Amino acid sequence: MSLLNPSTARRLLHRRALDVQVYARDDGLYEVEATLSDTKTRDVPMAGGTRHAGEPIHDMLLQLVVDTELTIHEAGSQTRWMPYPGACDQHDDAYARLVGLNLLKGFRLGVKERLAGTRGCTHLTELCQILPTAVIQAFAGLVIDTREGDGSGQPPFQLDKCHALRRDGAVVRTHYPRWYRDGQAASAAGAATLPAASSS
Repeated sequence: MSLLNPSTARRLLHRRALDVQVYARDDGLYEVEATLSDTKTRDVPMAGGTRHAGEPIHDMLLQLVVDTELTIHEAGSQTRWMPYPGACDQHDDAYARLVGLNLLKGFRLGVKERLAGTRGCTHLTELCQILPTAVIQAFAGLVIDTREGDGSGQPPFQLDKCHALRRDGAVVRTHYPRWYRDGQAASAAGAATLPAASSS
């Protein structure tokens, strides 16, 4: 792995910060607060007047209430800084449309169907995309069993989701031996699921 060598003759123009915080409630539900902010290092003329260096161009909050299955029970948003005051924040309560979606099952497609384009805000809709992995990280080892999998005998959710945690890899062999499959067994299992070749 190698990184690019930053130029010594560079200057910061723009910073986007994303932050997700997950809170446990006493009633067994969880609150998710996600923010997106954009700032620049120079003054920028905007529709509502000059936005000075360091003042947010965007500052947006998305809130969810989810259960242990990661189904959304409540959702809402607030646009605190925006390029077009009185317009950017007038999407009614569009993000309440997230209610009923599940962060683990078709969430990103559901967001697209309900909020893409003019039905929502570009930046809030983009912020939705990072929520599944952020909430899973909060739930890992607490709500989600990351060692033994679920009660139906399925392996832990994270296996085969990245190159380090592939079921025929060294990490799984060492840390999840119950779920390890050697390369030949994995290839055979994959071949068994392929449709039969056509005889025509």
